[in-house]
Amino acid sequence: MPPAERSTRDRVLDAFETLLVTQGSRAATLDAVAAQAEVSKGGLLYHFHSKDELVDGMLTRLREQGARDAEAMSEAPEGPVGYYLETSVDSGSDFDRALIAAGRIAQENDTRASDALADLREGWFVVLREHLGDESLARTIQLIGDGLYFDDTTGLAEKNALQHVRDVLQRLGAL
Repeated sequence: MPPAERSTRDRVLDAFETLLVTQGSRAATLDAVAAQAEVSKGGLLYHFHSKDELVDGMLTRLREQGARDAEAMSEAPEGPVGYYLETSVDSGSDFDRALIAAGRIAQENDTRASDALADLREGWFVVLREHLGDESLARTIQLIGDGLYFDDTTGLAEKNALQHVRDVLQRLGAL
């Protein structure tokens, strides 16, 4: 069965995120977003009247993706810690693209993006803390995950990093 066609709104948001990630905010003009999404400028303007509205739409969708991810984390067969560490890499998913795009907006001192990213981190932290029953350990694991993600997205990836982390966490009884 072929994949479901993405809505025009989602294609526009996908295009906006892609431009942010690949070319930066200055390149993510309304005209460029419309061209990338293969919609008319009128089609884009039907959904988003300005770049600010595109940012708001992107961050709303990111928050929804984050809520689904935190839920999947809490129900993961490998447990929340294993899930969090395994997903602390850039897999090329829509969610990863959205995270990186929001990071680009946050770098421009846009508090909307910074707040959205902080809310996502808090959602993951809550799941880790509830599972582990230890705030400091949960925060430490979250920081390790942040480091793994940074390592991966900057091209510095140590090929055995996740295994090293797993080995240490198993010795500590946290995994």
